[in-house]
Amino acid sequence: MIISYMRFLHYTHKPHPNLLLTFSFQTRSLLPLKEEPTNWNTTHSFVLSNPLLTLLEKCKSMTQMKQIQTQMIITGLISDGLAASRLIAFCAISESRNLDYCTRILNNLQNLNVFSLNVTIKGYYESEKPEESLLLYKEMLTKSKGLRPDNYTYPLLLKCCAKLSSMRMGFGVIGHVIHLGFDSDMYVNNSVIHFLVSCGELDNAQKVFDESILRDLVSWNSIINGYVRSEKPWEALRLYHRMEEEGVKPDEVTMIGMISSCAQLQNLNLGKEYHQYIEQNQIKMTLPLVNTLMDMYVKCGNIEAAESLFNKMANKTIVSWTTMIVGYGKYGHVEAAKKLFDEMPEKGVVQWNAMIGVYIQSKRYKDALATFQEFQSTMIKPDWVTMVHCLSACTQLGALDLGIWLHHYITKHHLPINIALGTALVDMYAKCGNIAKALQVFDEMPNRNSQTWTTIIVGLAYHGNAHDAVSCFWDMINVGITPDDVTFVGVLSACCHGGLVNEGRKIFTQMTSKFNVSPKCKHYSCMVDILGRAGLLEEAEEVIKSMPIVADDGVWGALFFACRVHGNVEMGERAGFKLLELDPSDSGNYVLLANMYREAKMFEKAMEVRKLMRERGVEKTPGCSSIEVNGNVHEFIVRDKSHPYYQEIVECLVHLAKQVKGFGDVGLKLFK
Repeated sequence: MIISYMRFLHYTHKPHPNLLLTFSFQTRSLLPLKEEPTNWNTTHSFVLSNPLLTLLEKCKSMTQMKQIQTQMIITGLISDGLAASRLIAFCAISESRNLDYCTRILNNLQNLNVFSLNVTIKGYYESEKPEESLLLYKEMLTKSKGLRPDNYTYPLLLKCCAKLSSMRMGFGVIGHVIHLGFDSDMYVNNSVIHFLVSCGELDNAQKVFDESILRDLVSWNSIINGYVRSEKPWEALRLYHRMEEEGVKPDEVTMIGMISSCAQLQNLNLGKEYHQYIEQNQIKMTLPLVNTLMDMYVKCGNIEAAESLFNKMANKTIVSWTTMIVGYGKYGHVEAAKKLFDEMPEKGVVQWNAMIGVYIQSKRYKDALATFQEFQSTMIKPDWVTMVHCLSACTQLGALDLGIWLHHYITKHHLPINIALGTALVDMYAKCGNIAKALQVFDEMPNRNSQTWTTIIVGLAYHGNAHDAVSCFWDMINVGITPDDVTFVGVLSACCHGGLVNEGRKIFTQMTSKFNVSPKCKHYSCMVDILGRAGLLEEAEEVIKSMPIVADDGVWGALFFACRVHGNVEMGERAGFKLLELDPSDSGNYVLLANMYREAKMFEKAMEVRKLMRERGVEKTPGCSSIEVNGNVHEFIVRDKSHPYYQEIVECLVHLAKQVKGFGDVGLKLFK
């Protein structure tokens, strides 16, 4: 039964004495439910037929309700608990609700019934002050000695505790559930499971579930979807199979959990099986279920199936549109995403963020910023997600001026700088050249995570502040933040640029011995670069030979550059040909190898590499650069004449070049 484990939970999670609710003092005052009078039907039929209650049913405002209340007081109808409960219901859950006034009526009632209490608790639960429902419950039990809560009261209170994520209050409520014997009520039992699941207490929820004799589909759905929300899809699938074995038929809520599990596992075949099961068993295809199916197909790589479901939907929700926009963007169908976005009947901040995110994901940063400018022309206010996307675009474009403007916008509109937004600001300033401002933002952040520390470490390394970057790394360790593989790339890069060989060796060794992070190719590349720059070429090559994984072009490239700098042609040749073997289409590798031979006066070998390049049909990729002027980013490609100010740019370069002795009109030659 549920009783034993629920009792264990109550006694091992007793509320602190100073907390809002200390339930133990009033449980003795809870009385058994009194028998109703024998003439209940006659009495209440008369009350329900009263014309004042008929008027109350048609009431549209608090003003009208107060007029009816006045008449009820004059006629004495207010003293009837059932009639008064209608007033309370209007104040608590109608569109014109006024919970403060509702509580005032409740406090003045002579014959308070449990329905009035429950409907007021529900009103507070649906409001922005769910904690008031718990205060009200405590107050009513103290004042109304004969009031006995029922099996609708405790599910509502447990929902409030779940909404507040208040474990101690929830366990206090469970104490009352046990005291009044409601732990054998299935409705209450399901609410206990839901409360535990909502607070992340899955192990406890599972034990309560396992010990319960009374289980229905709601019980199964609560625990299954709890595992799904906690991203434990295998546990959800295990429970589903157990449910099938016990002969319980799933509904659309169950299938939402199963389809979501498939999405988390990215198991397309299993997702298709459940989709087929839904159709064969004629399970109702509700909008949430269809949206979940679409999301599963998007995450599992079948955009066509998601598109088919979307096109068949008679009524599409905002979630439906957003899922497809994100799906199209994920697989590079940017124009399809934009077309769908433009067709949306209504757009909120989530949809604008989704479209901007599509452009960011597709590396179309200028389009992302243009969409943000369009977004600003609407009445919808951007949020922190919008700012993170736009700052990412500024970072990639090197648009510092626009990034500064966004920072001012965040401050002006009082957007809270959470960890994600703070980290994006640090990253933007660091990569756009203002490391001092990046450090200032970092220092002002109230909370930081591993990504924040990694960002500032990488930024310091990028600006050549190797010692500061390494110092920041050890500070991160000292405050209890565990570094991840990206952090190690950052700090090893700092050691590389600063020539900190011994520090680099130490950190690289501690990756596995102290922090249990397995080095990847990018970490080996950093280590080879550290040793190579210091001229320790043999040790660098030994690192590559000792790798438990196959070295990629990044690792061999680090060795090749080191060999070229230190003039070790023999080792450089080995590394260079390894690069050609790994990526025969990369023109840069051919050019660099040929240049190394030329620098070593090995002209024949240089010509052989150039010949090999021609035979393989490899052409040199033209260079590309960008510059920000007055907040606008201009891109240039070698031999590109498409810029509207091309002629003026050429004339300016010629003018500058002529001022440099011995260069003549070299500026003009660059554009020919």
